[in-house]
Amino acid sequence: MASTPIMTEGSAPVIPAHWRDFVALTKPRVMTLVVFTGLCGLLAAPGHIHPVLAFTAILCIALGAGAAATLNQWYEADIDAKMKRTANRPLPAGRMDRQSALHFGVGLSFFSVLLMGVATNWLAAAVLTVSILFYVFVYTIWLKPRTAQNIVIGGAAGAFPPVIGWAAVTGDIGALPVALFMLIFFWTPPHFWALALFVKTDYAAAGIPMLPVVSGEVATRRQIWFYTAIMAVAAMAPVLLRLTGPIYGTTALLGTALFVALAFQVFRRRESDPARMTPEKRLFKYSVLYLFLLFGAVVVDRWVAA
Repeated sequence: MASTPIMTEGSAPVIPAHWRDFVALTKPRVMTLVVFTGLCGLLAAPGHIHPVLAFTAILCIALGAGAAATLNQWYEADIDAKMKRTANRPLPAGRMDRQSALHFGVGLSFFSVLLMGVATNWLAAAVLTVSILFYVFVYTIWLKPRTAQNIVIGGAAGAFPPVIGWAAVTGDIGALPVALFMLIFFWTPPHFWALALFVKTDYAAAGIPMLPVVSGEVATRRQIWFYTAIMAVAAMAPVLLRLTGPIYGTTALLGTALFVALAFQVFRRRESDPARMTPEKRLFKYSVLYLFLLFGAVVVDRWVAA
């Protein structure tokens, strides 16, 4: 059955949003990695948590991530409309009004935090709150439209899930979740700048000062290589600090070696045609797999040692 448009005085008709559009606002594909790193933080933590409470904690991380993504799209609806990659999202495509997105995002935020606090502990809820506020206010509203280093500082928002998962079990924050936080933090720039290289025209059209737009592709490739080197150290830190064992150590060594090799290819290239940026696209895709592998190895390592 077709939806009946809702008319408001002096405005164009607004079609009631489909439930799929609300799901799309939460960026479920991006959320997958967030949920996985949070789950790994929870599974690697010492102690015991009831399976139902563990599921609830991961659900809260997912809902919090979805809330942050929704508020991001609410704020950036006009920008998304100018970018080919995001023009078909619910808000710029006109399938939903901004007020509905705002209410949905705020409601999800409060619900996820309150449920986390009641189901597990208020430290986990507090870190979840910080992660949502950081992504919305620090990254989306403050950094992203103002500086080419937006993704460096803003990357902290995506690094909180393993800390939240750990805190949900233990009620504190140990050395391992901090090390995992730093790994994601330094992984974020080469991951996103690899993407930014081949969607540079989108960011330029929207007026977003991503590094390739502001400083050029050569500088971006240099920064990818620089942050990859720091990330490599962060990846090996859990082993060097004896927070993990040989399974993680071997996975991190081999996985990071491949990451470094792919990043070096990107660093050496001077290709400016997005259609021919195969190494850049390869680095971007592998960077996602890389994080899945390392975090999975953390859990296996801890379970074998238990």
